[in-house]
Amino acid sequence: MNNSICLLCTLLVLASAPNQFTAQSAPPHGQSQDHSAHHAGVNERGDQAMGFSHLKTTHHFILLKTGGSIEVSANDEKDTTSRDQIRQHLAHIAKMFADGNFNTPMFIHDVAPPGVETMKRLKSEIAYTFEKTEGGGRVTIGTTNGEALAAVHEFLRFQIEDHHTGDSLDVQSKK
Repeated sequence: MNNSICLLCTLLVLASAPNQFTAQSAPPHGQSQDHSAHHAGVNERGDQAMGFSHLKTTHHFILLKTGGSIEVSANDEKDTTSRDQIRQHLAHIAKMFADGNFNTPMFIHDVAPPGVETMKRLKSEIAYTFEKTEGGGRVTIGTTNGEALAAVHEFLRFQIEDHHTGDSLDVQSKK
């Protein structure tokens, strides 16, 4: 058999075989089934822990020269329920993080995010400030300690990647 006939036979066999990787069950290009399941779990546990829907809100994690910020806003400006839940959650997060309590992100991500152990150890070197924004709230994280700053950036980069926010992994020059 020549190469053209072999190729044609192979293509016919493949075309007639049942497709086990339909669009419905296949993960996005470049992602494994495990990664897709993990991301779905992050969203599900996040909704439970935060008290609001990730589908109705937008998260941003920003790296700054002095630390960074966690910002969440309701997608619909008329959604005051989500806005108020965001504010309640972020005020609580700022207090918990200041106390060295990172149980919420550990629950949401099903793993201790990078940087957490250092942030716990250096909790007195890091300030967490909550403020209301028009659509929700912001926790600003600040430090002058180089080791704490590296840990904060590591923590925020993990959040960006695990939540698929698309935020920059680079330190921003200004807010």
